[in-house]
Amino acid sequence: MHRIATLTVFASAIALAIGTTAAPALAAPAGHDRGRGPGYYVALGDSLSVGIQPDATGADVPTDQGYPDQLASMLQRRGEDLRLVKLGCSGETTVTLISGGICTYPGGSQLAAATQFLRQHRGQVSLVTIDIGANDLNPCIALGQTAQIQSCLTALIPQVVASLTTIMSALRQAGGSRVDIIGMRYYDPELADWLTGAAGQALAQASVGLLDTYNGYLAGVYQEYGADVADVFTAFGTTDFTGQVTLPGLGTLPRNVATICQLTWECVPPPQGPNEHANAVGYHVIAGAFLAAYHPGARH
Repeated sequence: MHRIATLTVFASAIALAIGTTAAPALAAPAGHDRGRGPGYYVALGDSLSVGIQPDATGADVPTDQGYPDQLASMLQRRGEDLRLVKLGCSGETTVTLISGGICTYPGGSQLAAATQFLRQHRGQVSLVTIDIGANDLNPCIALGQTAQIQSCLTALIPQVVASLTTIMSALRQAGGSRVDIIGMRYYDPELADWLTGAAGQALAQASVGLLDTYNGYLAGVYQEYGADVADVFTAFGTTDFTGQVTLPGLGTLPRNVATICQLTWECVPPPQGPNEHANAVGYHVIAGAFLAAYHPGARH
């Protein structure tokens, strides 16, 4: 999830939560199934669903501090005893989630593993969360030129919408109409470009609109299939350039830039940074956004 140094600064402005390969895992239970009603929470997606963070050498590693782990703990504290099943794959795109090729699954892909689990535990899954679509942007980012990137995105968005539609249709069919599914609106780690000077500040501002638009397409598909949306974009205060916050070693920054520095590894010096993944506190904020969007029983 490290920034790709060979890209132009504009390309960096629209890079979103890019992951590296990590194996999916079945997490230890958040509690235990008491034998009454649904008892599972299934987490799907890219590196954020795996809880990726940089270690002391800067290598991206999966952790138990990701938003699914923290959300499962939040639910347990309020009396919902769900077993967490983590199927996410770092580096996953909407295409590879369907077809596989990055992480290894018995069914060949994350979607196959997820739908198999949902069918086998029909009526026992209370919640499915998913964050996907950030890594699909990489081919456009790699073009490096503004006009080419914009043209690429124009062509890419319908493809992402089509793939996410396939994903959501399969999840809904396998899980049934009553399972609660929550998708995610991404935060904008590229706000940290503000720290690089005037050009970076202009591009940080541009990245907010680009991300908001892209998130809108993702949210539209989620809502089409009766899913709720965790508004992490808003939870991170992404649009707030007006408030000012002073951070040690970084100076006085717009509130949204300061928030990215506080909740991710973007403003940390090498070898751990800059890194777009959330830190433990950032994952806690993401979990809170999912919790706010979760309304158990509303579909029943």
